[in-house]
Amino acid sequence: MRIAILGSGNIGGTLGKKWAQAGHDVVFGVRDTNSSKVKALLEAVDGKASADHVPNAIAFGDVVLVAIPWSVVEATVRANAEAIDGKIVIDASNNFGGPVVNHVETISAHAPTAKVFRAFNSLGWENFEDPQFGETQVDLFYCGSDDEARPVVEGLIEDVGLRPVWVGDLDQARLVDSIGSLWVQLAYGRGIGRRIAFKLLSQ
Repeated sequence: MRIAILGSGNIGGTLGKKWAQAGHDVVFGVRDTNSSKVKALLEAVDGKASADHVPNAIAFGDVVLVAIPWSVVEATVRANAEAIDGKIVIDASNNFGGPVVNHVETISAHAPTAKVFRAFNSLGWENFEDPQFGETQVDLFYCGSDDEARPVVEGLIEDVGLRPVWVGDLDQARLVDSIGSLWVQLAYGRGIGRRIAFKLLSQ
């Protein structure tokens, strides 16, 4: 799978490393391909990924992960709408405390044929880096269309080492967002710390 990751921070960098290790072709879309941060990330991936400017990365990817700051997502999507249209797009951006936490409607508005999913937004990056608590595998709650794109997204979640839990179509994005808000409250508001995650139990 060819994956474009917009952003090289903790979320994008961690997921990119996991996907590269799983054998996917990963390109990080960044503003400065020669920054020390990007060079360190590529060294950590051990040559299994590359970096390019955002438009080139988007053109490369079959899947686009949006892991850039929430404030710049709309401008980025608008500037690259034609290239994004028709691709699988995973929105991992967050605006906790704002009236809208996600950018799924923005992405869908500018790229109406894109298959948009909401995922990788509800846990700290540490839990993507190590998705096991002893013998317990961390669950990742996500939403998006129930069509041919969904198994692709589920596969990418599994490649990180997480168990995917589909909440429903994209109209459940706010519910998935609320899980992220709960994580933030527990980690910071209650002071439990970032190494916490969720597990769905069924019988």
